[in-house]
Amino acid sequence: MGRYFGTSGIRGEVNKELTPELALRVGMALGTYLGSGTVVVGTDTRTSSEMIKRAVVSGLLSTGVDVIDIGVAPTPLTGFAIRIYDAEAGVTITASHNPPEYNGIKIWDKNGMAYTPDKERELERLMEEGKFKKAPWNEIGKLTRTSPKEDYIEAALKMVKLQGSYTVVVDTGNGAGALVSPYLQRELGNKVISLNAHPDGRFARELEPNAKSLSMLAKTVKVMKADVGIAHDGDADRIGIVDDEGNFVEYEVMLSLIAGYILRKFGKGKVITTVDAGFALDDYLRPLGGEVIRTRVGDVAVAEELARHGGIFGGEPSGTWIIPQWNLTPDGIFAGALVLEMIDRFGPISELAKEVPRYATLRSKIPCPNEKKQMVMALIRERIGEFFSYEREITIDGVRIEGSDWWVLFRPSGTEPVMRITLEAHTEDKARGLMEEAERLVRWAVEKAKTP
Repeated sequence: MGRYFGTSGIRGEVNKELTPELALRVGMALGTYLGSGTVVVGTDTRTSSEMIKRAVVSGLLSTGVDVIDIGVAPTPLTGFAIRIYDAEAGVTITASHNPPEYNGIKIWDKNGMAYTPDKERELERLMEEGKFKKAPWNEIGKLTRTSPKEDYIEAALKMVKLQGSYTVVVDTGNGAGALVSPYLQRELGNKVISLNAHPDGRFARELEPNAKSLSMLAKTVKVMKADVGIAHDGDADRIGIVDDEGNFVEYEVMLSLIAGYILRKFGKGKVITTVDAGFALDDYLRPLGGEVIRTRVGDVAVAEELARHGGIFGGEPSGTWIIPQWNLTPDGIFAGALVLEMIDRFGPISELAKEVPRYATLRSKIPCPNEKKQMVMALIRERIGEFFSYEREITIDGVRIEGSDWWVLFRPSGTEPVMRITLEAHTEDKARGLMEEAERLVRWAVEKAKTP
């Protein structure tokens, strides 16, 4: 059976891996799987999104499922629309932070949560078998077009309130967030300066919001003497923050701050994060009454654990945050509103960030062909004890080993032909030493896996 879905839906280069034919089969499979009801479909701003969307929509309609087309819409808006239109599912046409020549298809359930691997496997089975439901001419699905943008902003304003007004620079990278994020900030009462807000599908910067890609945002915040800079990836399910001094706030630090704020806003509870999150989160949240639970990388795993444990907040150290009081869809736009509320109540981010413990975090990517990943991981598990002396091992997603003041995570990328290494230690020297050994182990495993 073909494997179409990765860690974040289907992704691929347009008209190579991701074709209209494949998109049509996805729509027909989803419609067959659901049997009836309504599906919300939205797209990011990529040049190929309309083409892929129409193929998916055609597939859905052919099975007798109704479709609400919400047009160009960030992922959070799709998740929100599922709820307000009482839909059975949602589809976002997006490749998130990938380059413009890529696109993807991500599917959400009626609760706004990404489809689990089990549901994706079922769709793959239907796509392989090709036994799709075909509605008679008088029962073909109905297509309607609308936008829930105003409803989204109205609902967000009921949950987030500011006493003061702030200068906010919003950099949406010419992605779909440009249609909602600056407008929500304005409605909160802030003065908004927009960067890269032309949704033309060509993107003005690397879409992943990090220190390098947000250098222009950092300069703008400084020059305009703004209170904060907010950035998103292509579909605005992520958020990146530049503080009032024009510095990019590391993901780990921002994850700790927002999780801490959620605990203050909604009360004590369980915080769900992933195996690549560091010890700083635990150390910062413990005094605030937060219990940290780790799961597999990916927003669907975080959402599943939130639902299972009745968690109060879920977040990954990639700027992907889920606020269950709002929705189970990762939402960088609503997150931006919460960041402003946190500033309003507790002061500038540059000051708040000083309270978060700082440990040395390093990340590395080692090239590894996709077909070798399974063998490489098996070799790493087999030989890891020869390279490291450790106290604890976690294998829910890749392999994470821990000492008293350090950890190293090895896992294959779900979106690129690479092995990822993430690690943390209390000192830079210790971190560099660990990375040297970790890279040596992975390179050895990749080399070894080449020969049967």
